[in-house]
Amino acid sequence: MLAAVPLAFGQVLELPPRPATAPTGSALAASLAAASLEERERVLVAEMLAGNVPNFLRQLCKVSVGNASSSAVVFVTPDYLAVGSDEDYLLTPLTPGSAQRVADRLDCSLPTRKLVDAIYESADLRLEPEPIPPSPAMTTLPCFSNHNALVRAQRLRHLQAQPLGRLVAGHKKDVVLTPALETKPGRVAIYGWHRAPGQPIQPLYSGHAASWVDYSHGIRLIRQSMLLDGQPARLNQVLTNPITANLLSDEGPFREPRYAAAPLATRESTTPDSSPAPKPPATGAAAAPAVLRFTETNQFGERLAWFHPKPGVRIHVNAPPAGQFVAGRTVLLIHYALPNGNTIEQTLGRKTAPGEDWHFNIQHIGAQTRLLRRLLPERTVVLSCLENDLKSWPAWRKQNRDDLIPGLLDSVTNLLAGHELEIVLSGHSGGGSLIFGFLNAVDQIPRQVVRIAFLDANYAYGQSPGHLEKLSRWLGSDPHHYLCVLAYNDAVALLDGKPFVSASGGTWGRSHAMLQDLAGHFAFNSQTNDAFAFHTALDGRIQFILRENPERRILHTVQVERNGFIHSILAGTPKAGEGYRYFGPPAYTEWIAD
Repeated sequence: MLAAVPLAFGQVLELPPRPATAPTGSALAASLAAASLEERERVLVAEMLAGNVPNFLRQLCKVSVGNASSSAVVFVTPDYLAVGSDEDYLLTPLTPGSAQRVADRLDCSLPTRKLVDAIYESADLRLEPEPIPPSPAMTTLPCFSNHNALVRAQRLRHLQAQPLGRLVAGHKKDVVLTPALETKPGRVAIYGWHRAPGQPIQPLYSGHAASWVDYSHGIRLIRQSMLLDGQPARLNQVLTNPITANLLSDEGPFREPRYAAAPLATRESTTPDSSPAPKPPATGAAAAPAVLRFTETNQFGERLAWFHPKPGVRIHVNAPPAGQFVAGRTVLLIHYALPNGNTIEQTLGRKTAPGEDWHFNIQHIGAQTRLLRRLLPERTVVLSCLENDLKSWPAWRKQNRDDLIPGLLDSVTNLLAGHELEIVLSGHSGGGSLIFGFLNAVDQIPRQVVRIAFLDANYAYGQSPGHLEKLSRWLGSDPHHYLCVLAYNDAVALLDGKPFVSASGGTWGRSHAMLQDLAGHFAFNSQTNDAFAFHTALDGRIQFILRENPERRILHTVQVERNGFIHSILAGTPKAGEGYRYFGPPAYTEWIAD
């Protein structure tokens, strides 16, 4: 069942007020008529994010969609994205990269094919498509302006009965999300341009390159905050969950429901409340300001933010209730670089039913963070999870420069400006590569970094010069700096009956090399039992916990799920072992999200 429901109070695009001196839609169309695609989109995106958007587009419309077992409510823009004023606006086709950039900055998504159909069926006003004969001019701004005039003439005929701000559809093809693009990178998917009784002129099509944009395309924004069975939810999480995806998608679940976003336009300079973007604390190269807002959840009182500071990078921030951010309480910001092959949702974890994807039930970094908040009441614990579109930080670093990494981390601190910060660099598996890339990018590890934790993740140690020097200098510079290394004997582990890492290339070999190097700077004490070797220095501030592996098992992720993340944050402190045991039964089960 699909139905339109009244407008939701408070569901608005978080944009600055439209500047009094902002150009109108027709003025922008004239000034950009001869501009290149890159310059045109740079200016248009900057104008939108600076607030040059008609007022009628800002209040979102509710659209309900349901099936026999569940229901969802999404919040959509009443028309396609436009620049200008209510009296003089230009419906603005964009490439998917620019559209995604705008969506990211406004905490929105592009629609799926199913949502386009739902919006058309729910629309207060359905306009007839106005095709223009194909020609080389169809990708130019003058053609966009001509089509805008045709649509505007239709819209004006209905203005008295259906004023601006009512939900309108049918007059553009939508740039849409589709799982099909996961095997077709660099493409754009379009769908729609409906004619009554709801038949689209344009079936789902992904044959154009992502640089293609013509007059018929429209950008409809869908708010990430939505309702699922009456409870707050995130649209991207609903789409990636195999159980709920079919509410919003008729093509099954998504791996990552988004396009690669285009680079930030150089004129973007304002946040949604018109205040200057906060300057991030320095932990390396400066990052471009990000427009970020926390969204409340219905579990554990948490607040979440999702954003994409660089093309191909996705970051999730999980914060406690606002009441925990109090004067005098330090914020402990934990950056957790994801293991190879895992998504943020899988890494955070949730309760699973038999037959569901096992990846959601192995790390439970979300639940372990919630237990950490209980164990560290004197700190406000914030978790930042970092993912990339290659699902491998070693692979991402081969395609990108290490000096981009400090900016990725700095972008998170924009959310926390004004708070005293302590920073943890943590990672599992290939996530450790991000930490070593950070070490390569900075002259010295910032004092603000209080802990570095490798959870079977130090494969890249020693691949670049300076690792030992920077780590030893940082450890010796402050009595509040900690290093924790967890690893197991992967050199003897068997996969399909065969070894899969060399004696020196796995974390067992890298940990012993790292330990030997640090022993040249610090005096270590060593203890062993049947299962573990413990090597500590600086009164426990440096800890290597290395597990033997006589059974020759693969314990790569087991180290994490058996309270490894918790221990990596508390090792060397009086809280270590309080209410949990490393490699013991999971102590965080009551904190696992539904």
